[in-house]
Amino acid sequence: MDKKKRGKVRVYLRNNWQLYLMLIIPVVYMVLFKYKPMLGVIVAFKKFNVFKGIWDSPWIGLANFKEAFTSKDFWSALKNTLILNIGDLIIGFPFPIFLAIFLNELRSERIRKTTQTLLYLPNFLSWVIISGIVTQLFSNSGLVNNVITSLGGESVSFLSNSFLWRFVYWVMGVWQGAGYSLIVYLAALMAADASLGEAAYIDGATRLQRIWHVTIPQISSTITVLLIMQIGKLVNISFDRPYMMGNTLVRDASDVISTYVYSVGLAAGRFDFATAVGLFQTVVGIILVFSANAVIKKMGQEGIM
Repeated sequence: MDKKKRGKVRVYLRNNWQLYLMLIIPVVYMVLFKYKPMLGVIVAFKKFNVFKGIWDSPWIGLANFKEAFTSKDFWSALKNTLILNIGDLIIGFPFPIFLAIFLNELRSERIRKTTQTLLYLPNFLSWVIISGIVTQLFSNSGLVNNVITSLGGESVSFLSNSFLWRFVYWVMGVWQGAGYSLIVYLAALMAADASLGEAAYIDGATRLQRIWHVTIPQISSTITVLLIMQIGKLVNISFDRPYMMGNTLVRDASDVISTYVYSVGLAAGRFDFATAVGLFQTVVGIILVFSANAVIKKMGQEGIM
């Protein structure tokens, strides 16, 4: 580097050193609390002993993975995880898009903001509270069955029938999580070019035509990013939602990977086995993200990378 370039670098650093100083804090945080803990994945390849620690525990190679892949309970949990997550994807993913477009088309700003607030409020509820609401609504003596029997019908076993329990699981998931995605889509709609819709209106396009040909294409990049992220989570599932909403009568549908890891790995103190299953989920998730991104790009969208 010649003297002229070195002089420009010194001037640049002298003028912007405060920004680099501020950057040190998040970088140190990421290294200490995000990247350093990744070294713990080697526990998946060891017979972990709490007293010996990670580095002194003996290596066992792929034994933990072989144990998981030869277990019927693991494959049953993986199947249930995929069923519940695919149902969330099919039912829960498009719902906030429809809501956002509907609210964006409303002329009354007061109604739009009130509806937006009401839809977002369930996002603050924990699944402990929501599971209590589910019991009050869908149990054999719950509100829904009381209405059905009062109309002359028979009580429906929503929470003891695996097929019906899944629908309750998906519906409550949409109710709890739709508000967050709704905010994201509304923000994307706010950034959309309104003049394109006005031009289409002048050209004689109906409201549905404007939504399909103008509104949706302008938020397609946001939709694809969220879709790719959702696909990447198909083998990952939270612990609290299926654990709190499930019961012994629907264990064939509610036992998922997170509850399997808890019962077989963490509850028994087998942190090595739990780490192996977690690493499997991570690797599959990364593969799904790259695959979904490649498919989206071939369809003409931008993707995330």
